[in-house]
Amino acid sequence: MVTPAWFAGLGDSTSPRRATVLELLFDIVYVFALARLAGRVADDLTIVRHALLSEAGQTLLFFAAMWMIWSLNALMASTYDPRRTDIQIVLLATMFGTLVLAVTLPQAFGQRGVIFACTYVLIQVGRPLYLTWALRGHAMREVSARVLTWHAVSGVLWIGGGISGGLGRGVFWTLALAIEVVGAATNWPAFGIRGARLSALSKISYSHLAERYNQFFMIALAEVVLEAGITISFPGFSTERTVTLVAAFVAVVAFWRIYFYHVGPARDSAASSAGEGLQLSRWASFSLLLIVGGIICTAVGYGQVIEDPDPPIDWALVVIIFGGPALFLIGRTYLEQLSWSGPRCRVLLIGVLVLAVAAPPMVFLPPIVASATAGLILAGIAIFDGILHRRGPETNPPL
Repeated sequence: MVTPAWFAGLGDSTSPRRATVLELLFDIVYVFALARLAGRVADDLTIVRHALLSEAGQTLLFFAAMWMIWSLNALMASTYDPRRTDIQIVLLATMFGTLVLAVTLPQAFGQRGVIFACTYVLIQVGRPLYLTWALRGHAMREVSARVLTWHAVSGVLWIGGGISGGLGRGVFWTLALAIEVVGAATNWPAFGIRGARLSALSKISYSHLAERYNQFFMIALAEVVLEAGITISFPGFSTERTVTLVAAFVAVVAFWRIYFYHVGPARDSAASSAGEGLQLSRWASFSLLLIVGGIICTAVGYGQVIEDPDPPIDWALVVIIFGGPALFLIGRTYLEQLSWSGPRCRVLLIGVLVLAVAAPPMVFLPPIVASATAGLILAGIAIFDGILHRRGPETNPPL
């Protein structure tokens, strides 16, 4: 039985500027989950082409669903004090549930669909349900009630899809995820519940949230190293595999440099401020979704070339190798952009264009050329971006 002392003062609690150790522990599960997703992407590349789109769609659905869980938990821990016992219990319960989801991922569209759907609904409904109950009489209660309303509706579709199976499962789950994405993008509007107050937005610790984004980015970045390192370990070194391994390392360094040192046009004048952290936009969650998705695709692409460096290269692999960095650059462009219609930094967008132009000829060249070219393009973008946006004496911006 939960005693009143456990949730007393929840609405008035504030999140610290720095992330807690428990939140880092929570991310450990996502190391496994991202590896599972990368495995699905690699499997998608080996199936018959007429089934590629449907399989890739399933992988995208799982990725977005897992991301919704992480982003909402990060938002909760950035709004309320994650050192509280009740919030820690919610995080630990979500952590275990995410582990179950990652285990069932390979057969979620098969015999484990009901387990996946029920676990997902328990996580996404359980969190706002507890917050709505614990925040009784507090102004922040209406925010949790709005989230609960949307997830209760989508939960019916998740469960329905898990029971139906076959094509119906994909349709139900796609609709359910679309409802959640629309809800997040529109600030969870709900009939019969008052609009969220401005104090709810001002309560969020954006420094804490930015640090959580940075930490998750580093975990995703490790996926490139893991995928390339594990793949090359068994066959050993060869000229082609060594070049691809070097290209993967260059891509990791470029990703790191661009993510932490890039400065948007609205902040160029303050680029030299020491200790400057990310100024997250309202679209930051979706931007990081693109960033992490791009990194996973890049990891899979380099891993596939290391595993089979002999020509010819498949067009789908070319799309993965060059599309991954492009997604990363697009996501990074909007991460700190306060408005979709605001000014853009042309460096990253030019990089996307260069990747798009360089990709088609790679279908006629050996796989090693594709991996090396993508790595060199990323290195060039990072160098040019670093020259354009100097951060003064600061050489290691903090998380």
